[in-house]
Amino acid sequence: MSAVRNAGRTATVLAVVCASLFTAQAAFAERGKHGSHGDTDQNANLDGDGTLSVSAGGVVFDHSKNGKGGKVGGLTSTTSWTPPPCWYAPKYTPEELQAYLEPIWEAGSTGHEWDNEQREKYLNPDDPEKDFNKDKSGKGYWWGSYVNKSYPPGWDSCDEDYFWVDEGEAPPANIENAVTPELLAELAYAEIRVPGTEVTLAPAQATKVNLPTWSWLDGAEFQPVSVTASVPEIGIYATATAEPVALKIEPGTPDAETYPASGVCEIDNGRIGEPYAKGKANRTPPCGVKYLRSSGDGTFPLQATVTWEVHWTGSGGAGGDLPDGEFGATQDVVVQEIQAVNR
Repeated sequence: MSAVRNAGRTATVLAVVCASLFTAQAAFAERGKHGSHGDTDQNANLDGDGTLSVSAGGVVFDHSKNGKGGKVGGLTSTTSWTPPPCWYAPKYTPEELQAYLEPIWEAGSTGHEWDNEQREKYLNPDDPEKDFNKDKSGKGYWWGSYVNKSYPPGWDSCDEDYFWVDEGEAPPANIENAVTPELLAELAYAEIRVPGTEVTLAPAQATKVNLPTWSWLDGAEFQPVSVTASVPEIGIYATATAEPVALKIEPGTPDAETYPASGVCEIDNGRIGEPYAKGKANRTPPCGVKYLRSSGDGTFPLQATVTWEVHWTGSGGAGGDLPDGEFGATQDVVVQEIQAVNR
């Protein structure tokens, strides 16, 4: 159904539906032609142990082991891969689906012909068993589509009507993006937040031209982080874990050299780079930069980007790798000329 028809339905709803039906009808109008499209409802619950679980789009996310703090950010895939923009998951019991759809049909705002077509999918006066599958209450769910709350490209591609899945059974094979442990891992990937990447530099206040500057990251902050996504109704879950593996230094000017020459500092014994200490002045830093000219009255924008490897494990012994992710930040570096005194 076109966006124009959807918009027309919404306008009609606002005009003819009473206040008690407004919320349900407006949500329906946003969900598109099949009535299961675009749901981004969320709620949060604080468990007894202080773990915050956020339910979004039929999936519960546990962020208790995620990165924390004011400078955390999401990962950007190092490939063209992106998390699913929409997916299908359990949505209604038979009674819940009837309670949701009946008021919409009774309002008549979507057209008599269309409403009758919808009724015939779930109700049949000549077949008592065809009554929203109430004969299977407690033995399965009506599944519907959900949308990533940021509405990325492809968010409207999950346009299948509600479909029934018996408890313990897999969704129909022709349904793409139905929740599985692997899809949950991909959704969890999008929820991962990692620490900011402001590196420690020595010298700290201002470095000097042709003087190697040591760079490193606080190992205590750059530990693995993870997010678990689950669908409790059907007992599946997946945990996506991100681990830091390398730091890339970009000096912000071509007039500079990096250590190592590639600018990529590998993680070593859980640490990226090596802190400077007295007595190391004549050593080459394992991770750092040497500026070949002054920044003058300004600064050079040093870009520090950490690469994170992401893997996942899930219910049923499932698991695997997901694309590496990156998260970086820019910091201003003052580079001064070395002053010499002539006598």
